[in-house]
Amino acid sequence: MNLPGPIHDFLLVFLGLGLILGGLAVVLLTNPIFSAFSLGLVLVCISLFYILSNSHFVAATQLLIYMGAINILILFVVMFMNGSEYYKDFNLWTVGNGLTYLICTSLFVLLITIISNTTWYEFSNSLYLDYKKGIKL
Repeated sequence: MNLPGPIHDFLLVFLGLGLILGGLAVVLLTNPIFSAFSLGLVLVCISLFYILSNSHFVAATQLLIYMGAINILILFVVMFMNGSEYYKDFNLWTVGNGLTYLICTSLFVLLITIISNTTWYEFSNSLYLDYKKGIKL
């Protein structure tokens, strides 16, 4: 798509937020029907990313195969299941959840710290200089 720069950037951020929030909803929601609908949101956002990158055939294939067939099949199977069994012994917080949140948060902070402290210019510049000298990587 030939969009102006700010509109293209806004759409990228908007679709990225849709992907992140939809992916979190798939994992964190306890109701499997809502998780399947969130998976549909993620698949639609992915196909819109393909449209933004001018890959219209891949976007149509993504929508037809994944959203139109697999996600509908997941919804079909989940709706035939008994929904009351998901709310038995529902604990909002357990020790395993706390440990998982702690590990995931620490890994996220570590990753952000490493990315922000890396000097990307020197890394790419040294690779370019090695390429110019003929050094094989």
